[in-house]
Amino acid sequence: MTYELQKDGTAPPPPPVETTTQSPLGAAVPATNHGLGISPLNRRRWQNFKSNRRGFWSLWIFLLLFFVSLFAELIANDRPFFIRFDGHLYWPAFVSYSETTFGGDFETAADYRDPYLQKLIAAKGGTIIWPLIRYSFDTHNLDLPTPAPSPPTWMLTEAQCKEVVERKGLKSCRDLEYNWLGTDDQGRDVVARLIYGFRISVLFGLSLTIISSVIGVAAGGVQGYFGGWIDLTFQRVIEVWTAIPSLYLLLILSSVLVPGFFVLLGILLLFSWVSLVGLVRAEFLRGRNFEYIQAARALGVSNAVIMFRHLLPNAMVATMTFLPFIVSSSVMTLTALDFLGFGLPPGSPSLGELLSQGKANVQAPWLGFTGFFAVAIMLSLLIFVGEAVRDAFDPRKTFR
Repeated sequence: MTYELQKDGTAPPPPPVETTTQSPLGAAVPATNHGLGISPLNRRRWQNFKSNRRGFWSLWIFLLLFFVSLFAELIANDRPFFIRFDGHLYWPAFVSYSETTFGGDFETAADYRDPYLQKLIAAKGGTIIWPLIRYSFDTHNLDLPTPAPSPPTWMLTEAQCKEVVERKGLKSCRDLEYNWLGTDDQGRDVVARLIYGFRISVLFGLSLTIISSVIGVAAGGVQGYFGGWIDLTFQRVIEVWTAIPSLYLLLILSSVLVPGFFVLLGILLLFSWVSLVGLVRAEFLRGRNFEYIQAARALGVSNAVIMFRHLLPNAMVATMTFLPFIVSSSVMTLTALDFLGFGLPPGSPSLGELLSQGKANVQAPWLGFTGFFAVAIMLSLLIFVGEAVRDAFDPRKTFR
């Protein structure tokens, strides 16, 4: 092989020699920037989740119902969300106004369902835009055609509505404000209480699931990673704690403390965090002996980095499959406490309280049927989503 001299008279460098010998550090892989794209593994999991059509559509239906319930004040409210009066615009659904604002005599909060106030607004050419349902969860309908609990308006006959229709100057029963699913024993609209109760139940279940999962994952991770006396001590504490009859303790605490959303959340959190400890502990015990974990320790990587960056993602795969079932269990616990009378304060919208009213008023089947189907549909959707999540993270389907 001959080389031509360069202009300065020196020989050019020899060409690189091709070899199949691998470098001790391994083959060099060019750095690639994936941006915000998901990994191929997660893409395969998402495809597995979508392949379960029942779970996939259950997720969308549940999210749609929850999203609609977040705007309950714009759907079911005894205050209009827009009033145009005397050249000014008012938003009663968001801001409280006194009766004198609309020409009334008192400084108290305006009662927009009062015919007198409605006539004052109409006298000046005002416009009132009401929500779809003109009742809030605590609105007492004092003009019911029949004694409370009153059946749905569309089930009433003209004879039953005659007195109210004549008193209000209407033409027929169909001109009344509709109670689509009737009222409870206090004259409150069932649909309004159902929407608000669904929102409270889901928010309570999600809050309890997220907080208890964080505590449970942290406790299980510490046990499984460090082992030894830490694991032994934690296990004995958990065994003693789980041996306490939680139901009786919940009933005692609920009867002593002032009931409320956050009080119930704190009481149930005392026992719900244990549900994921055993699962996460087992995953950390299994993963801490992997070779890449031992190599990270040898390189001086801190325990916190190893736990959160290397072991936690593997443990979360098994944890994610349990989360939908934990949410349904949390919702059912709140419903059971409300049904027994140890849940949210009296008057709060609740699915359990609706079931309790259905039990106490067997002559009003719309109460029991509404509560039953609301709870059954919500729990069924969560169970279907949980089955789809389980299939998505199943390694036999992900790595096939």
